[in-house]
Amino acid sequence: MNIPSELKYSNDHEWVRVEGDTAIVGITDFAQSQLGDIVFVDVTTVGETLAAGDVFGTIEAVKTVSDAFLPVGGEVVEFNEALNDAPETVNKDPYGEGWMVKVKMSNPADLDVLLSAEDYAKIIG
Repeated sequence: MNIPSELKYSNDHEWVRVEGDTAIVGITDFAQSQLGDIVFVDVTTVGETLAAGDVFGTIEAVKTVSDAFLPVGGEVVEFNEALNDAPETVNKDPYGEGWMVKVKMSNPADLDVLLSAEDYAKIIG
């Protein structure tokens, strides 16, 4: 299972990469493997300010639909539009081209409660 050490992780299986005051968010390799073949990513929260833990969108796989939770609070400023045409990118490259949203963080301290790669690895076994 791929768990990049430079990222932070939530208990809900999202990851965060920080670039300045922006958090790039996606789902983990573990999460995409549990969902199976992803066929649609729906994010309608661009332009909204959400709290950490709020649902920012849904991920539809062949057999299920799952909510995606924001690991850090802030304004959702961008959705990865490439996922409209190729949602399977989340399965193929969850930590790279399969990112989902960019968030202008309102409270960087939200990062302090997220998990390190080592701690996330313990959670997923």
